Formats: sequence, C-alpha cells, structure tokens
Amino acid sequence: MVRILLGREDVDPNTPDQEGITPLRAAARAGHERVVELLLERDGVDPNRPGNQGGTQLFWAANSGHEWVVKLLLGRKNVDPIA
Repeated sequence: MVRILLGREDVDPNTPDQEGITPLRAAARAGHERVVELLLERDGVDPNRPGNQGGTQLFWAANSGHEWVVKLLLGRKNVDPIA
C-alpha cells in the first residue's frame, strides 16, 4: 500500500497530520524499517524535518529504541545527525 501511495503524484509524503507528524516520523518512531526505506526513496522527503514536538526522524527512532531504523537513517548522506 505504501508503494502504491508513494507512486501517486497527488500524494505528498511530507504532509503532517493534525499533530505535525509526518509519515516518515511515524514510521521511524514505530520501527517500520521498510516503510522508512520506501519514504526515503521518494524525492523531496525531508529526513531532517522536525515535528511540532521537536526532534527529527533519527531522534524518534533512537528514542523509541529502533536500532535498525537508526542505522538506516545514519547510513544516508542526507540525514544530519546533529539536526
């Protein structure tokens, strides 16, 4: 389903919900490694965008104890570990 939605031009994966949570943040915080990978493959997805509560996707993955998502994010050139 994620792959289908990301293939649509009218779907913006950076759009936050009412609480300011983007799909990437939700996936990183929940430890959904494959969903994180699919979102990061899409042009324009900002892995360093903080939410309304602060913290980047990397922060939320680490805070939630999702080691594999943390490693995935740190392995990408466009992820700022200091952001």
